[in-house]
Amino acid sequence: MQYTKEILKNGTRIILAPNTGTETVTIQILVEAGSKYETADNNGISHFLEHMIFKGTKKRPTAKIISEELDSVGGAFNAFTGKEQTGYWVKVPKQHLKMALDVVSDIYLNSTFKQEEIDKERGVILQEMAMYKDMPMHHVWDVFENLFYGNQPAGWDIIGTIENINRFKRKDFLDYLKTFYIPQSTVIVVAGNFDKNNVLKKIKGSFEKNPQLKEKTEKLKTTQNQRRPQLRIHAKETDQTHLIIGVKSVNMFEEDRYPIGLLATILGGGMSSRMFDELREKRGLTYYVNSDAEQYTDSGYFFASAGVQHKNLEETIQLILKEFKKTTQKKVSEKELRKVKEYIKGKTLMSLESSTAVASYLGNQELFRKKIKKPAEIFKKIDAVTADDLMRVASEIFKDENLNLAIIGPHQNNQALDQYLTFK
Repeated sequence: MQYTKEILKNGTRIILAPNTGTETVTIQILVEAGSKYETADNNGISHFLEHMIFKGTKKRPTAKIISEELDSVGGAFNAFTGKEQTGYWVKVPKQHLKMALDVVSDIYLNSTFKQEEIDKERGVILQEMAMYKDMPMHHVWDVFENLFYGNQPAGWDIIGTIENINRFKRKDFLDYLKTFYIPQSTVIVVAGNFDKNNVLKKIKGSFEKNPQLKEKTEKLKTTQNQRRPQLRIHAKETDQTHLIIGVKSVNMFEEDRYPIGLLATILGGGMSSRMFDELREKRGLTYYVNSDAEQYTDSGYFFASAGVQHKNLEETIQLILKEFKKTTQKKVSEKELRKVKEYIKGKTLMSLESSTAVASYLGNQELFRKKIKKPAEIFKKIDAVTADDLMRVASEIFKDENLNLAIIGPHQNNQALDQYLTFK
């Protein structure tokens, strides 16, 4: 993977990754702003603003004009809001790159945020909120992070509150934009089939005009003081119970993220993983079960998630915790360790065959780390992990006082489930 990096005078970072082996180009703009940068009074504005970016500029006054221009060449485009970042991307056939660059830079730099469009979009976002709450497999993540982090920005819903959504005015968006959508918090990535010099010239022509208005505003530091297992049940009539079991883990900068990633893959990272084999193949308890590690800049957690019949909830909790505990008691065999390392490397390489995936891979690293590791560098770190490392990190995170369990389903009795939240 070849790429170059340039920093404009105003602090905007540009990553260019040309590849003549594809017929497409992806442009991604990332900004270091998300719900963890919010207050109780403006929780939800990061996500609302992401919607408003597409609602019109002076050059393209309506959302329809923007979408028709990209649709007319078969382009794909969307945006996303996370806890620590917001992203906008466009993917087009290579011959339409100039137009796509013009559109994405226009909406990012020149959106008008008309009050009448804000008022209309409230209804859209409230319906989006209702939709996700009707999807327990999705909503259980909000329940879990609210339990895990509590009443602080890291634990609030990205979409915000109904009260805030109904209250936001144009000035709120403009103030937020001036505070967080600043050059030194912005990364522009172009990946795919393009001429590097022409693209760089075009980006400079648009983004160098964006002044460096102020120093970056930092988010509130996440704090955690958990001392005992925690359980939260969101009682809801569902056809299936959805659950997440998670424990405090490492952030994205700690070296233990490599053994933690391997541990997650061993337990629930594929169809030959331990939990998939035990819960689905041997016992037929679940259609989906997996584990992974979520890593933010200042915190992280290791989790397993599953969907089961209501009557099988207790058994599933016990089996997941049993698989967790095994990793603290017996070393992973060299054969299993070798397999999971190759699994991760293979999945990584295959995922980077599209221009969109390459843009995300480069952009996410640059946004937070300001340094990009190529796959070979990451693989070297993975290969260095030993069975002893896995047992050590497992013993550090799999403790009773670290346990958190979030459930959505027709369950009421917290005390009945509390007894299962232990590794003993």
